Amino acid sequence: MADVGFYHLTRTALEQALPRLLARTVAAGQRALVVCGTEDGVKALDKALWQAPEPAWLPHGTAADGDPDLQPIWLTTADEAPNGARFLFLVDGAESARLTAFDRVFDLFDGTRDDRVAAARRRWASAKAAGHTLSYWQQGPQGWAKKA
Repeated sequence: MADVGFYHLTRTALEQALPRLLARTVAAGQRALVVCGTEDGVKALDKALWQAPEPAWLPHGTAADGDPDLQPIWLTTADEAPNGARFLFLVDGAESARLTAFDRVFDLFDGTRDDRVAAARRRWASAKAAGHTLSYWQQGPQGWAKKA
């Protein structure tokens, strides 16, 4: 079973929060798969990761770049990890039928949109029913805080 963390974005946009989580993943020697809800989302995150002020550089790629096996971070809409990632990031309402294929799952959702919060609750219930270990994180003034 995977360790599934739900990350409730309340203070910053995804493009600001995700680079820091990905930097920690890469620093830990892990590979990441970022599954976006749309191709436009892939393009927007690709641009955001190149422009992220901190960290200064996040090695990543998309299908347009090719060579997924060389990419520590792979951005896609597909529910597959061609870069061998063990950490999965679900963004923009993306879902995965393969949670058990990963050690850790990060489900980031926009807390300012009722539809995204409702969808995250459905994903929580599904992951819980499947027996995954769940945690809930919410942005606060000092960063991410784990909630009960």
